[in-house]
Amino acid sequence: MSGEKTPTPALEFPIEEIEAIIERATVGAISPEEYAKLRMLIQTFALLKEELQAKKTSIQRLKQMLFGPSTERTSEVLGEESTERHTTGQQADRSETEVKCKGHGRNAAAAYIGAEKVQIPHPSLRRGDACPGCVAGKVYPMKDPSVRVRFSGVAPLQAKVYECARLRCGLCGQMYTANAPEGVGEEKYDETAPAVVGLLRYGVGLPFNRIEKLQANFGIPLPASTQWELVRPAGATYSPVYEKLQDYAAEGNVIHNDDTTMTVLELTPEQRAAALGEETAKNRTGVFTSGIVSVGEGHRIALFLTGVRHAGENLTEVLKRRAKDLPPPIQMCDGSDHNLPKELETLLCRCIAHARRGFVDVAASFPEEVRFVLNTLKEIYKIDARARQEALNPQERLKLHQDESAPRMEALRNWMRAQFAERKVEPNSGLGEAIRHMDKNWEALTRFLQVPEAPLDNNITERALKRAIQHRKNSLFYKTLNGARVGDTFMTLIHTAELNGVNAFDYLIALLRHPAQIAASPGEWMPWNYRMTLERLGGGPDPPA
Repeated sequence: MSGEKTPTPALEFPIEEIEAIIERATVGAISPEEYAKLRMLIQTFALLKEELQAKKTSIQRLKQMLFGPSTERTSEVLGEESTERHTTGQQADRSETEVKCKGHGRNAAAAYIGAEKVQIPHPSLRRGDACPGCVAGKVYPMKDPSVRVRFSGVAPLQAKVYECARLRCGLCGQMYTANAPEGVGEEKYDETAPAVVGLLRYGVGLPFNRIEKLQANFGIPLPASTQWELVRPAGATYSPVYEKLQDYAAEGNVIHNDDTTMTVLELTPEQRAAALGEETAKNRTGVFTSGIVSVGEGHRIALFLTGVRHAGENLTEVLKRRAKDLPPPIQMCDGSDHNLPKELETLLCRCIAHARRGFVDVAASFPEEVRFVLNTLKEIYKIDARARQEALNPQERLKLHQDESAPRMEALRNWMRAQFAERKVEPNSGLGEAIRHMDKNWEALTRFLQVPEAPLDNNITERALKRAIQHRKNSLFYKTLNGARVGDTFMTLIHTAELNGVNAFDYLIALLRHPAQIAASPGEWMPWNYRMTLERLGGGPDPPA
């Protein structure tokens, strides 16, 4: 085929031989065979240099593909010292006695909300007693007690063996057995057991077999098959809440979505056809976990949906639940068309972080150009962070971005167009591709300058999907779609609870203790209102033991 490059043969001789040829060339003529080897070396170098200019084969891109990006912080990408962490040499050399940055110290005692609290009265003093020190004064209790936190290691699932004494009549044979303590029923596992297994399995990504080994090391065996028999019915109990969360997610003002690959071993052609239709199913072999994060009315909802549908198709199914009188939601996603709902209208926003990544990938080849782009976007994120810190409402945030971000973004666009107009950048180079992608999606990328509540990026969904990716890396697959449905249900409840500042363990237990009420009124058992429902019913989940 005309226009194709002639493939360069691989170099199959050692570098020492090349060095010897170069040394001989400095003192005299070299043989035709040596000349051919040198020519091959030069061609290989030229090809390598050309390929390194391309985004998809840059060394940086290759490292990210193999090991994943360690960071995309502007200072790290550009090889500069962070001005945010080390603005002066004096700050870099600050003494160890200085207060450390937030997130690098000990947790306060108030952070241990799941810990058992033991109140210890003073052994000899009470309110109003005479002070043992000065004798004249009287002591009174302090508002804040002296607090000590002590950790002890236990198995994730603990067990108690109740040995109820049995006595038998030697004459008639009548058996008499002691009653078990109050609260100990006939069931072997209480509601906390499936909640713990679900948190370990779907919350932190531990496969059943690892949990089995961990429990065995504590002397409390819990086979993998038993763990599945615990979480499977729990998933069915949670199902009405999972469905109701999809209803509420459809009503959100801003909806983020994306997906990642997944594996389901026993997926039949009939199941594919049922989800996609006969024609589409013939041409699609992949399986995906979609992440959808809906923001609205002060709540955040994270949905996980695993199957043969792409994120856009799953979003379509969710938005079919949306009330007809509501305006189209704001949708945030990356540049993939698979994320778009084909049948329903949304106000599309594109992810700045994904567009920025195109420049990060070519930073080594175009350092000065990339520096301008990254520093411009850095300022945009600083402005948005200021809006959050000042708790601006959507209209105030929009005005702030229009006043301060719009001029910076316009300067960036003018600079990008000048690169092509003045022939400073080759359109087919890695930098050219990054510029063309950003310019092509400019309106969607700058929606935050036009519409209140429009986000800058899709990072909230990227973080949510890490839960599914962790499952894929540790467990490799789901066996069936039913297993995937259980996993999606647990992940949805756990991540939604975390997004709303709710203790996921307490939430899962509360749901398992009220299956009938959940089936009747699932809307009263959302992470943000279940405690009010418990108070109305007059009960709540026990704190973790």
